[in-house]
Amino acid sequence: MTMKKVKIFTDGCCKGNPGPGGYGCIIKYNGQAKEFKGAEKETTNNIMELYAAVFALKQLKEPCEVELTTDSQYMVKGMTEWIGGWMRKGWKTAAGQPVKNKALWQELHRLNGVHKISWVWVRGHNGHPENERCDALANEAMAFLN
Repeated sequence: MTMKKVKIFTDGCCKGNPGPGGYGCIIKYNGQAKEFKGAEKETTNNIMELYAAVFALKQLKEPCEVELTTDSQYMVKGMTEWIGGWMRKGWKTAAGQPVKNKALWQELHRLNGVHKISWVWVRGHNGHPENERCDALANEAMAFLN
């Protein structure tokens, strides 16, 4: 059985760090696009970046082949380079510190096991249409907090 091919684009933002933040995501499948956004009163930029990906992946109703595009090197490197070491070290960093945002990383790892995900980094605020739209969605959601 072949998996559905889905493209996901995500972004997160924060005013102050920590402070109010927002996330935005776009899910594209079969010529259709769905947009989602949300916000938190007290969060960090990294939390919003990770949460956007978790939220989008949880919208998928079955295992899919996913190309997930983000401007967060933190998320891409975390999922492609660092997570194995963190898990082997009991969720500690190379410096022996607890991994920040552990619950979100654990959920991303779980979802990475459900779906076949390729993690793609793009430079933020550089004219990538879906990345720019996700940034706008995140900022729109955050603006509703005021």
